[in-house]
Amino acid sequence: MDRAPAAPLSADTRHDDTGKLLLRLALGVLILLHGIAKLRNGVGGIEGMLTQAGLPPVLAWGVYVGEVLAPVLLIVGAWTRLAALVVAVNMLFAIGLAHLGEVFALSKTGGWAIELQGMFLFTALAVALLGAGRHSVDHGRLARRTAR
Repeated sequence: MDRAPAAPLSADTRHDDTGKLLLRLALGVLILLHGIAKLRNGVGGIEGMLTQAGLPPVLAWGVYVGEVLAPVLLIVGAWTRLAALVVAVNMLFAIGLAHLGEVFALSKTGGWAIELQGMFLFTALAVALLGAGRHSVDHGRLARRTAR
């Protein structure tokens, strides 16, 4: 039976933009839920952690950028790479302030003790590297800019 050789998997890019959309939406929505909780309850706990770490408590207000503004930008796909980097920095602060003792620990079920924070951090880095894709505000904005 003669068959044409299959194209390598990396050559099939038909679903890349949909994958980028799913990554953006998952990261944006899940981080935004944390941001909504901060909008409802304030950032007093974070201010305390910052003070304890010797950092100015005013930095706590940055959580609204990292957990509200940046996720909304990710969801619509506007300034996606920058928004993803903001989320990544926000996660580094969260890990450094609240989870540093767990970085090299396993949970009771054998998983990484900070797997949720790690997944958020590495997903944000992946989105920053991949960009928004076709299903985004960024795509339309960049397409108009290059058409000029």
